[in-house]
Amino acid sequence: MIHGGPATRVVPAGFVRAYTQVRRPSLVPEVRLHVADDVVGLWEAMETAAGGAGEEPPFWAAAWPGGQALARCLLDGPATVVDRTVLDLGSGSGLVAIAAVLAGARRVLASDVDPFSRTAVGVNAGLNGVRGISVTGDVLDREPPAVDLVVAGDVCYDREMTGRVLPFLDRARARGCEVLIGDPGRPYLPHERLGAAAVYEVPETEGPGVRRTTVWRMP
Repeated sequence: MIHGGPATRVVPAGFVRAYTQVRRPSLVPEVRLHVADDVVGLWEAMETAAGGAGEEPPFWAAAWPGGQALARCLLDGPATVVDRTVLDLGSGSGLVAIAAVLAGARRVLASDVDPFSRTAVGVNAGLNGVRGISVTGDVLDREPPAVDLVVAGDVCYDREMTGRVLPFLDRARARGCEVLIGDPGRPYLPHERLGAAAVYEVPETEGPGVRRTTVWRMP
């Protein structure tokens, strides 16, 4: 997910390791991630041990359905990503970036404005023995970087963020980038202008049940 936070702050890797547990996402058991079983406890630790959490919950400490669907899609269809350069927009835990490298991507740029996320991406990449991922902050108000593929997991979770994300994705598509969006049915994503590439039933991140999640391709 994309969310607010200081663009230049550096979070120690030890914090991510100390206040999370290693789990395998239900839909992507090939990957291990540092996630939070107790989100409230983690948020409190971010305020005390890490010197301030900011205004947003720790979205980086969960494997969201949109990201799991994208990761599964790339691993099951490596031709989409093999030997290509990739931007993982709203990288969060880094799950999709890691899956892209495992599927054969040449280089991945993981973008997230949250400094906790940027640290978590590096920690999770190391946990999986993955190289070739670099991290950056918010790119939405800039021209898209020179990549072949943009992947975006669960980025249209509210109206304001959708208003920033979609113009960026449109610019990336206009420059010739392929664009894939993983979405668990958020009402703000304009599904009518997209084409479904894959559909998954993803176990809920919090609580029982499953979430029907689609990987959409921007035409």
